Amino acid sequence: MNHDSYPEIKPGKKTLKRIYIAVMLLIVGRAIQAACRTDSTVKKEFQNFKDGFAFSLGVHPFGPWMIVGRDEKGRAKYLGWKPEGKKISLKMNIKNVEAAMLVFTFMESTSVAFARNRFVVDGDLIDALAIVRVLDLVEVYLLPKLIAGLAVKRYPKWSELSPVKKHLGRIVIYTRALLGF
Repeated sequence: MNHDSYPEIKPGKKTLKRIYIAVMLLIVGRAIQAACRTDSTVKKEFQNFKDGFAFSLGVHPFGPWMIVGRDEKGRAKYLGWKPEGKKISLKMNIKNVEAAMLVFTFMESTSVAFARNRFVVDGDLIDALAIVRVLDLVEVYLLPKLIAGLAVKRYPKWSELSPVKKHLGRIVIYTRALLGF
């Protein structure tokens, strides 16, 4: 039997799934930046990072990615989607497109994806866990409660916040994420 006569089958690029993930990463990256200026918990998490801290979150091996860093004032800054030429302290890659779809269609929470070994982390694990907490908070702000309950490990008790403040925070984060500041 001649093995050379069989053509190599290459997997598809899954273009539509990658486009969806790229859009979600753009929204989440800008929402992290907006939440850092609006929510005191997210702001505190970013102030605990070292100067020059930046992290990337993406899909292995071909992307897409989002890069978010800490500016000189200790706030989150969305740095785009190209990791080339950037000093990244923490790289978090989802192992493949299918695993990323589970996370970004909110069928599986980020914490569960970590537990099921769907992430590869290159950097400080303490920083990675802080970023997971930030992602959970941002998802709570971006998503309705029913969907956010599926997307996060534990939905926060916002009993200390008035409904007006909670919804106003969501509106501010949505507006800043759309406008990019």
